[in-house]
Amino acid sequence: MWDDLLSALALVLVIEGVFPFLSPTGFRQKIRLISEMDDGQVRVAGLVSMAIGLLLLYLIRQ
Repeated sequence: MWDDLLSALALVLVIEGVFPFLSPTGFRQKIRLISEMDDGQVRVAGLVSMAIGLLLLYLIRQ
């Protein structure tokens, strides 16, 4: 179980690092846009992201 969790964390770090590596300017622009969003919008985006992740995990592990 711990191996799976650490593997998932490693993949998250790799995937999150791709966009700033490929397009630092675009990454800064997106961060600026996110910082201008209100808390509710950021929470909804996080909730949607978690729901999609859970759905994908469910479908993969079935």
